[in-house]
Amino acid sequence: MLGFFKKLFSGGDDSGLEFDLKPTGSVKDLETFVRYVVCNLVDKPQVVTIESEQREKVLVIKVVCQKEDVGKIIGKNGKTIEAIRSLVNGAAGRLGTRANVEVAD
Repeated sequence: MLGFFKKLFSGGDDSGLEFDLKPTGSVKDLETFVRYVVCNLVDKPQVVTIESEQREKVLVIKVVCQKEDVGKIIGKNGKTIEAIRSLVNGAAGRLGTRANVEVAD
């Protein structure tokens, strides 16, 4: 199947296509992603701080914000924070680590 797409997009000549499957990015990129998402959810993004620490084999990214904005990050029935955690943990898995996002109360 992959050969079909190579031929399709290269006009039949697949000699110039190479796929680099090495993960790119870093832990800092995970923090930046969390900051971007959280700052776009809250009313006072200038107050948001992101702290990260390595605990055993898990990177913990802690979000600190105004008390009034905590509910916006968590979302209805925790759906928003679960989505953020899922995306961050998936990206961290590509980097060979595990990550968790916590919201400080």
